[in-house]
Amino acid sequence: MPAGYLSNPLMLIANTLIGAYIFILIIRVLLQSTGADSRNPISGFILKATQGPLRALNPIFPTIKNINLSAVALMIMMQIALGFLMTAGQLNANLWMIFIWSLTELISSVINVFTYSIFATVILSWVAPTSYNPGIALLYQITEPVLKPCRRMIPPMGGFDLSPMVALLGLQVLKMLLLPLFFGLM
Repeated sequence: MPAGYLSNPLMLIANTLIGAYIFILIIRVLLQSTGADSRNPISGFILKATQGPLRALNPIFPTIKNINLSAVALMIMMQIALGFLMTAGQLNANLWMIFIWSLTELISSVINVFTYSIFATVILSWVAPTSYNPGIALLYQITEPVLKPCRRMIPPMGGFDLSPMVALLGLQVLKMLLLPLFFGLM
């Protein structure tokens, strides 16, 4: 057996588990910042899944203007830990590069959450416009802060809401502007 025989499967497992927990933390930050209903069963799951680690970080990183800084700090720490795992054994990896990579990954993930949420709400509005589901309600609460300014710029015309297209275009432009700046810092 080669020396690194188990390293790839273990990295896959670590990347999947850490990435999933970071995703849950991103959703928690977005739900808390938008004032989403905490009685929603999905919100309840997310709150319980993140409650333990965040309780320890809350005295150090408080919530400011509905932004849970302890969750943001935990996301950054977990992403940095993942960066160290991925660069284990590489001599040219340094803390600054891993930190910038971590921030880049988190920003990209947040933009992706908004992008996929907007796509999901658009598709759901075509398929089941009047149905209620706790997941659908949370999707609308997550996307509303992005779509609301777009609706002010382009109000619905003839029953068609073009704000999702404007928001998706804006998110992609934001990603194209921000990510190269961060990569340039590396």
